Amino acid sequence: MDNQVKRGSLEMTGAMLISGTIGWFVLVSGQPVLDVVFWRCAIGAATLLAICALMGFLRPGLMSWASFGWALISGVAIVANWVLLFAAYSRASIGIATAVYNTQPFMLVGLGALFLGERLSLDKMAWLVLAFAGMLAITQQHGSPAYGEGDAYLPGIALALGAAFLYAVAALLVKRLTGTPPHLIALVQVCAGVALLAPFAQVTAVAQEPPSVWLILAMLGVVHTGLMYVLLYGAIQKLPTAITGALSFIYPVVAIMVDWFAFGHRLEWLQWLGAAAILLAAAAMRQGWTLPSLRSRGHLAGGAHAAPQPEQGQAGDQSQQAGHP
Repeated sequence: MDNQVKRGSLEMTGAMLISGTIGWFVLVSGQPVLDVVFWRCAIGAATLLAICALMGFLRPGLMSWASFGWALISGVAIVANWVLLFAAYSRASIGIATAVYNTQPFMLVGLGALFLGERLSLDKMAWLVLAFAGMLAITQQHGSPAYGEGDAYLPGIALALGAAFLYAVAALLVKRLTGTPPHLIALVQVCAGVALLAPFAQVTAVAQEPPSVWLILAMLGVVHTGLMYVLLYGAIQKLPTAITGALSFIYPVVAIMVDWFAFGHRLEWLQWLGAAAILLAAAAMRQGWTLPSLRSRGHLAGGAHAAPQPEQGQAGDQSQQAGHP
């Protein structure tokens, strides 16, 4: 294996392992969701500011005013996405919320078809049907986790779906920022989060919390935001699309395992089936897998089979990973 690919694989694996543990940090902090997201944005902004300064991304001319505006708007979607996803953890469980959150590629494809005129192929429709079947399986298996908020399982599913939709919106907006350093985009996004949540966060209340809470919030800002973005974008620059897409599924698997080992929350068989169906369909979308029977039908119908739109890779990578938790 090429040294660059090997290093990129290690960076991507590290980024996904960090992402998979974020639910644990959110829950053990014991803080309201808005406060957690605010401090993640505030501490993450300071971290990313230092990173951008070290990498030379703060010099004039790297971002136009138009790009800055699009980055701010995408930041609103990203922050709202985090709020909904973090709120879903205590309702549907970390594992289920993360699995449902991975319906993002299908929502992005739908938005692309609506607003960018991208073709929705038979293959994509088939994977969408599989993911929808997985969603039905998950929603049929009721029951909030032991750390949950009463009978809030289905609202938790809805929150995770809303988070996935906002992620797709942010990804669509970030497609307008091709050529802008992704670390700089992330910095603008978290700064937008600070401004957006400052009026609602209980900033002074956190000051009375013990050092352990501050350590958790610092980890969310420095490790799960600053370090994760550095590893993620470093990996994207080194890896082929197929490897990036494959390694991205470490994240939901780790989240399910963390939910199991840290909180003793085990999925029921129908939940396992639904989560597996969603992740398989999402993997197929990101890797561009095709179904031979559908391909032959497409040719018989007289239409050339459209090449799958990459979910990872170069400019597309930035848009796909912009809202990664």
